[in-house]
Amino acid sequence: MYNGLGEEVAMNNVYERLKSCYESIKGRIPFIPKIALILGSGLGDYAETIKKIKTIDYSEIKDFPVSTVSGHKGRFVFGYVGEVPVVIMQGRVHYYEGYPMEDVVLPTRLMRMMGAEVLFLTNASGSVNKEFVAGDFMVITDHIMNFVPSPLIGPNSDEVGLRFPDMSELYAKELIGIIDEAAAELKIELRHGVYVQASGPNFETPAEVRMMRILGGDAVGMSTACEAVAARHMGMKVCGISCISNLGAGLSEVPLSDEDVKVTAARVAPLFTKLITEAIIKMVN
Repeated sequence: MYNGLGEEVAMNNVYERLKSCYESIKGRIPFIPKIALILGSGLGDYAETIKKIKTIDYSEIKDFPVSTVSGHKGRFVFGYVGEVPVVIMQGRVHYYEGYPMEDVVLPTRLMRMMGAEVLFLTNASGSVNKEFVAGDFMVITDHIMNFVPSPLIGPNSDEVGLRFPDMSELYAKELIGIIDEAAAELKIELRHGVYVQASGPNFETPAEVRMMRILGGDAVGMSTACEAVAARHMGMKVCGISCISNLGAGLSEVPLSDEDVKVTAARVAPLFTKLITEAIIKMVN
């Protein structure tokens, strides 16, 4: 946007927009959630397993981005996992859909404004580590986000967070330990690794997969890292699990397909449900 002098003016006030979104629905929010959960591709059915209290479609929120991806329902689900009040994003917004990064992380910021203290991220991702196989669960211990813009680029809103937030422990070791403990009790094998966010929507080339592995990545996807940064910027504790849906290009002779994501997610859904539920319950006890 430009002023009358032809100078570019920052029309982006993150806090004012965030507050406007919140005000448009605050009367419909049934409680203060303790945990915010984002469900990745093929994993959205988890929201149907909880005790649902309320749903709010993204399209009903003022000036809010709407998911255009097939299989992403595009709504907030409020309910209880055990006795824990949660807000769930049943379908996320992706950078590759053409939204600016501010829009991609707006839902995360809104859940923080609702009162959520923990962001629990999930996604379906491809493996760049030859030791991983489709169906594995990988706890995210760190990430690489250099292939997409930071969600903090642009004018900083001090009401939202610091201009230069520390990311030394972006994925909370305390929460990683809780997920590990839940998996051990359920006898579910977990991988640990570094997640790489690419822009998408195309899958990576074999050369890109090799590069990501050289850089220290274990899994690659098209979401998650930017949401983690936005959440940490606002003071949330962050944790995440990747469902390995396929091997990256060059690690398998089978061409990559979005159908792989759906098939793998459906196969591991029962274990995913148990793991997420047990971990969330342990996080507040």
